Amino acid sequence: YSVLGREAVNQLLLSRARSGAGGYVCVSNVHTTMMGYFDPAYRRITNESFLSVPDGMRLVGAMRSLGAAGQDRVRGPTLMRDLFDLGRTAGIRHFLYGGSPKALAALRRTLESQYPGVLIVGEHSPPFKAFEAITKAEWEESARLINDSGAELVWVGLGAPKQERWMFAQKDRVRGVMLGVGAAFDLLPGIVPEAPAALQALGLEWAYRFAMEPKRLWRRYLFNNPA
Repeated sequence: YSVLGREAVNQLLLSRARSGAGGYVCVSNVHTTMMGYFDPAYRRITNESFLSVPDGMRLVGAMRSLGAAGQDRVRGPTLMRDLFDLGRTAGIRHFLYGGSPKALAALRRTLESQYPGVLIVGEHSPPFKAFEAITKAEWEESARLINDSGAELVWVGLGAPKQERWMFAQKDRVRGVMLGVGAAFDLLPGIVPEAPAALQALGLEWAYRFAMEPKRLWRRYLFNNPA
């Protein structure tokens, strides 16, 4: 893991989870950054996060060109693995929110197998519906479910931009630190193959993912990456 990624984990996330300060973390890529550029409401969500980290070498390169010479990538799935690993020592309690019931069960099995002793205190696969269709009762019930579990880190896998909008809407209800990691819910258990480490190091993970899911990703890479 990069030095900056380790800093985000040790000094910021774990300490904040223990303090009960709450808040949310945006794992930002080119797609979500460009969404914020064109949509002021979404930009506000990113700007008001407790922490936003660059998940993508295009963003890292842009930040370095603007003076952040030491900036490195903080990848969503790696951030999740690291926090589940290091969180065992501190007894951090985790909650998984999002994904299909099948994917969520596979993710839990993977995490408990790879990180023995990890504390997953709850999980929930919400019904698939538009963000605007979520009722007030559903907002309050999901927050109650999470808070009653005692979770300190809440992993949200609803996909962008829904997961960021969901965290922003719940920031005053949910007591744990929420992290929007999207594709990690499918990548960690192997439902969607991860790019080889060599391609990740070259900044070509986007090309690998595009080859795996061209119908879903072609608009994102055709318009957002050049912009």
